[in-house]
Amino acid sequence: MADKLATEIIDKIKAHAETGGEEITLDTELTALGIHSLELTEIIFDLEEEYGIEIEMNTADAWSSLKNVGDMVEAVRGLIAQKA
Repeated sequence: MADKLATEIIDKIKAHAETGGEEITLDTELTALGIHSLELTEIIFDLEEEYGIEIEMNTADAWSSLKNVGDMVEAVRGLIAQKA
């Protein structure tokens, strides 16, 4: 069950994803959504702006550490907690 933060992040991902109408869950792989480096960068910028956080990772690092939607949610959750 996705919480408010996860739902908000999934909505941002949906704006960039090439879904065939299938539901995006925390287990959905980013590559399965057709998200390429440019889209990933845009999503990261959106998240930084929305939550007032700074995600310090280049695209290569992002791809190696963020495999699915849940990984992205947990990364953002951790940065929000550090800021608090």
